[in-house]
Amino acid sequence: MSLLVLPTSLLCGEASVTKAISELGEKKVIELILDCLDVMPEIAVSFGDDVSAVSLEKDRLAVVKTDMLVGKTDVPSGMSLRQAARKAVVMNVSDFASKGVKPLVVLSSLGLPRSMTEADVKQIGLGLNDAAREYGAYVIGGDTNEACDLIISCSLLGFSDKKTLVRRSGARAGDIVAVTGHFGKTAAGLKILLEGLPASRTIWKALTDSVHTPKARLKEGLALAQTGALTSSIDSSDGLAWSLHELSEASNVGFTIDNVAVAEEATEFAREHALDPFDLALYGGEEYELVMTVNPNNWEKAREAVEELGTALTRIGRVTLERRIMLETNGGTRPIHRRGWEHFRN
Repeated sequence: MSLLVLPTSLLCGEASVTKAISELGEKKVIELILDCLDVMPEIAVSFGDDVSAVSLEKDRLAVVKTDMLVGKTDVPSGMSLRQAARKAVVMNVSDFASKGVKPLVVLSSLGLPRSMTEADVKQIGLGLNDAAREYGAYVIGGDTNEACDLIISCSLLGFSDKKTLVRRSGARAGDIVAVTGHFGKTAAGLKILLEGLPASRTIWKALTDSVHTPKARLKEGLALAQTGALTSSIDSSDGLAWSLHELSEASNVGFTIDNVAVAEEATEFAREHALDPFDLALYGGEEYELVMTVNPNNWEKAREAVEELGTALTRIGRVTLERRIMLETNGGTRPIHRRGWEHFRN
């Protein structure tokens, strides 16, 4: 059977397009695809958030999410196949965490190079199970096919009440901007693994572990959603700066950041290599922390809910009416640019 290939001029009724997607970037590619799709009537959470959701009976939602790990772009040096498969699940769980939703089941589709061995396949299976059980879910099925690179695509299903699911679009001027954890370790770890920069023995393991074994803040996300204190939330997998810009765009607000939560190890690494620690913290990506805005009247409730889990909730700034994102430091004020990981460009 032959395949009919349509010229780009006929796709979705658009005029002829000549730009390569390497010029467009992931965000524009997604916009082009969305322009071709009909929006489901009365969909509970549509395009543009971290998950999608459809309404069930009463005020219940079925929440779904899919994300894909590709060997070339998502598996750095030193990461085992078991760690890679675990990461493929963690990527999805982190988005559920930012919405305050517990995953119930995982579906995984695998694209495997034919050069892989029986032992390799078993390591992938173990990694999928490791992550699913770590976050209270089960892998219940999927698909397998041959591919020229490792592909692990995972989809999650969970359920939520409408009133507790946290969107990107609720931030208001005067809200507190807050994060779980600290930033910059993964950016430093990638400089070790990809660029060969050295690190002192005291911080090398912490920095490389942050890349190879990321953690999703699911318990924290669930607890925060139950407090009702959050007005918006996103995970930081594409970088803290990128996440702030995504929240800004969805909520039509700005941010003034005056307390970047830079990890001590990242600060030390930056000092060793004459790097800017703020750049490591803001523009690194691959960190699965939660970035949120909090109603100031409920700040203590949110902080206590996270601290009960042994995690710190750190205030990093405030929401402003003017839609710009600025960093205030002792050296003055500078813009936080929309930089981070973007497929096809990076």
